Amino acid sequence: MHDVLRFSPRISCLPVVHGSGDFAVEVRRVMLSESFDCVAVPLPPSFRHAVEQGIGHLPQITIVAQPETEEYSTADWSPEESDPSTPQYSYVPIDPCQPVIAALRLAMQEHLPRAFIDLEVEEFELHGEVMPDPYALKQVPIEQFATAVLAGSPEPKSEQLRSRVQHMARRLRELEQGHRSILFVCPISLWPWLREAYRAGSTDEFSEPAVFDPELYQVDPATLLFLLGELPYLTGLYEQARFSLDSDENLSVDGVKEMLLSTREKYREELKNRGRKITPHLLATFLKYVRNLSLIERRMTPDLYTLITAAKQLAGDQFAISLAEVAREYPFRERLPLGEFKMSIERGQLPDGKIVELKNRLPGPPVTWRTCQLNRKPLKIDQEQWAMRWNPYSQCSWPPEDTAIERFRTHVKDRALSIMGNDLAKTEKFTTSLKDGLDIRETLRNWHTGNLYVKEQPPSRGTLDCVLMLFDSPADPRDYPWRITWHAEHQDESTLAFFATSPGEEMVGPGIAMATYGGAMFLFPPRPTPDVWQDRRFDFVDTLEERLLAAACFHSRQRHIAVMSQFAPGVGWRRLAKRYGRKLVHVPIAHFSQEAIQQLRMFHVLNGRQVRSYAEHFIRKA
Repeated sequence: MHDVLRFSPRISCLPVVHGSGDFAVEVRRVMLSESFDCVAVPLPPSFRHAVEQGIGHLPQITIVAQPETEEYSTADWSPEESDPSTPQYSYVPIDPCQPVIAALRLAMQEHLPRAFIDLEVEEFELHGEVMPDPYALKQVPIEQFATAVLAGSPEPKSEQLRSRVQHMARRLRELEQGHRSILFVCPISLWPWLREAYRAGSTDEFSEPAVFDPELYQVDPATLLFLLGELPYLTGLYEQARFSLDSDENLSVDGVKEMLLSTREKYREELKNRGRKITPHLLATFLKYVRNLSLIERRMTPDLYTLITAAKQLAGDQFAISLAEVAREYPFRERLPLGEFKMSIERGQLPDGKIVELKNRLPGPPVTWRTCQLNRKPLKIDQEQWAMRWNPYSQCSWPPEDTAIERFRTHVKDRALSIMGNDLAKTEKFTTSLKDGLDIRETLRNWHTGNLYVKEQPPSRGTLDCVLMLFDSPADPRDYPWRITWHAEHQDESTLAFFATSPGEEMVGPGIAMATYGGAMFLFPPRPTPDVWQDRRFDFVDTLEERLLAAACFHSRQRHIAVMSQFAPGVGWRRLAKRYGRKLVHVPIAHFSQEAIQQLRMFHVLNGRQVRSYAEHFIRKA
């Protein structure tokens, strides 16, 4: 270890940022690369038994909590009045990514003596400070990192903190008498003042009051996020790497990438084909965006809020919710014979239900509440209740989705008209005008002649009043049991006939269901038509797509019909269109954004027009 971190030839100081997996890895590296015969930590002796017992339970997460001495009240007691004060507790998180816990854990495994050298106090005073991002340790040696924060480490101002520093310095001098090589793991904000106090050689002794015995609890898995320094998922990766002897040097970044892949699998499993396509390109864009957001907040690695914000803006609410759920997962959840402690920010709930205020003895970077609005997926019991109240004889659409699908219908129609015009395009040798542009293909074909060729695109002939969209073809009738014809509510909407998934399979709110288009036929301008699915004139066809195609050919007043599908219409479909005197214009679905297509396929069904007044509070896109 570098001389700048040595208090004396026998004492080496390792300044750490609490709650950092990178510093926990650095502690392990230092302890395995050098020889020590004692490990000293900044915790009081009263915590020793419970902390070491909790370390023995790892990878199960526990917490050691110590009640603080309550102040004596001189007010008159009254049975009608309850004590308004909330009990105060100080605690030590038994977190494998805590550098102090990592040092004690390794010392216990190597059977090294451990010294708890902090001062016992009746009421612990919390001193949280903002420190540089620990990821810098990947490029900067620990001694340079520690010296770089000297300018941001103010001298202790509180009397208790100065007393603790003096007491730990005196205890180090005592340990030095019986050990040859001591590793002292201390907070990075205190190490210069501890070194100064040690070298000053003060022999002042401080009286240590009687304190309550700390107790060990198991932490509720749902609240681990508030206890652990790293995200529970990343903490689990550190533990899994420890068991499998894999490298964990870059888990602070690589773990985020692995968490994203797990989130994608969870997202696909929940939404199946209704979810967005989480492509490698989208993930790369996501990581770049996360990097930029982290740099704006003066960090090198992202926190949970940054990840959720980026996920919401790039992949939607449901992906952000899936990411939040995956980030909270911790794989080791074996039940211990201990009381369950529920955590929050600076507050907690004891197994008996009592709410207490908490102070972390190993405080990491400050943690605060931040707001991020997400429309969560409703509970299963709520969905069942909404499904029971569903009225199958009162249905309507949601206007914003009507507007979106009508705009897309217009876009498909315009694309079909341009394709019709392409058949009439002419190419000729350039003379005096470029006309509609240079024909690159013909020019290259005649490159040896030295002539340029231009193309002339005449205006398209005719128009279209029917657009057929086949999102899933060939379609399995078992996947799309809901087949219906909807008439337009006003002149800006089309007459719509479609087949889709059953809306009762997924309820998103009271009177609000969601379904997915398999295929749809749009007639515009709208006109009254019999229900396509009940009309016996189309019973001669076999498939859902052919029934829509037959209805489109029958009800269309124009010669051409636009068909958007993955594959071009086959001979059978063209023969069917010819039977009605129609001609099909194929528009490949690949010409459009697959993400936009996926979003348009999902639509909501409202159980009456009155539901439109509150539907926006429940409707969310994947």
